[in-house]
Amino acid sequence: MNRIYFDNAATTALDPDVLSAMMPYLTEKFGNPSSIYSYGRETKMAIEVARKSVAKILNVNPGEIFFTSGGTESSNTALTAAIRDLGCRHIITSHIEHHATLHTVEYLEQTGQATLSYVQLTDKGHVDLHHLEELLAGSKERSVVTLMHANNEIGNLLKIKAVGELCEKYNAIFHSDTVQTVGHYPFDLKKLPVHFINGASHKFHGPKGIGILYVNENIKIKPYINGGAQERNMRAGTENLYGIVGFAKALELATERYEQDSAYIKELKAYMTARLTETFPGILLNGDTLGSSLYTVVNVSFPLTDRSDMLLFNLDMAGICVSGGSACTSGASSVSHVIKTIYNGKVSDHVPIRFSFSRHNTKAEIDFVIEKLKELV
Repeated sequence: MNRIYFDNAATTALDPDVLSAMMPYLTEKFGNPSSIYSYGRETKMAIEVARKSVAKILNVNPGEIFFTSGGTESSNTALTAAIRDLGCRHIITSHIEHHATLHTVEYLEQTGQATLSYVQLTDKGHVDLHHLEELLAGSKERSVVTLMHANNEIGNLLKIKAVGELCEKYNAIFHSDTVQTVGHYPFDLKKLPVHFINGASHKFHGPKGIGILYVNENIKIKPYINGGAQERNMRAGTENLYGIVGFAKALELATERYEQDSAYIKELKAYMTARLTETFPGILLNGDTLGSSLYTVVNVSFPLTDRSDMLLFNLDMAGICVSGGSACTSGASSVSHVIKTIYNGKVSDHVPIRFSFSRHNTKAEIDFVIEKLKELV
């Protein structure tokens, strides 16, 4: 049975060209980048070439890019540093952040390192910028604002520049989880008022287990992981050499293909949204699907019935890969915290499904999924 993969917000297929770029560093170019002989020098050079490539695409200095194990480590590093090194004692976030952020800020609050405030959301699930300013203006201590650029479940896009400007106005540190947007949108970080962003290459056809943390050159932080001098004394541990090479290659390819791929995937999203709403009049579109939203994600809720109760399971049995929320919470039986938040907890009568697309998907696949949904719902 051929599978239909509509969960690209969870992870994407590795691009063959990315694998080709990685292969030499999985085979003959195996030296430790910290070694002084030729094997080590050539791998160290590969890392720095990759760093320069990533920095050029994001329009930053290479010294502002640090390679990590992924978005979760990057978010933890940024938020811990904001409290420990940058004098922040107040955290402002939202209830619909990724758990990599939410669990980190909850820990920082529970251990007495900072107070925690949640910004209100609009009826479409967007951050209320007026309330954000109220929280910033009313804070007696320096704040760190952590708000994701694009929500991984419902796709809502943050007005990242406007948030950054508010943070500048109130001398706050700004971290944005950009895991769903790096590799999917162009970035010019020289023009964006942000102190930290993060990325993970497996969201744009690169390898898993490799990410970046951008640290604005105007701030100085200490390492989150200690024990070695790698990453210019900022992240101890032998570098994920082939992952780093793969990250840079995947970002290069994503940048080259942005116009073509984004236009194609936008068409898929529009087609899927139209087919769903015309075929199933009782569904809810979760978030700002037709407005300021990721072009890769459609999140809908089907009315709860005896048949739709097992919808995810039955789609999987039909060879259709989708999710009910974040991949990081798959296997949990409860409704996602994002869906609960945007509906104020009133979610017992609907079944949310997230469809997320890549350039490998087709309208024919969408048609097949719609027909299968007709049978199941």
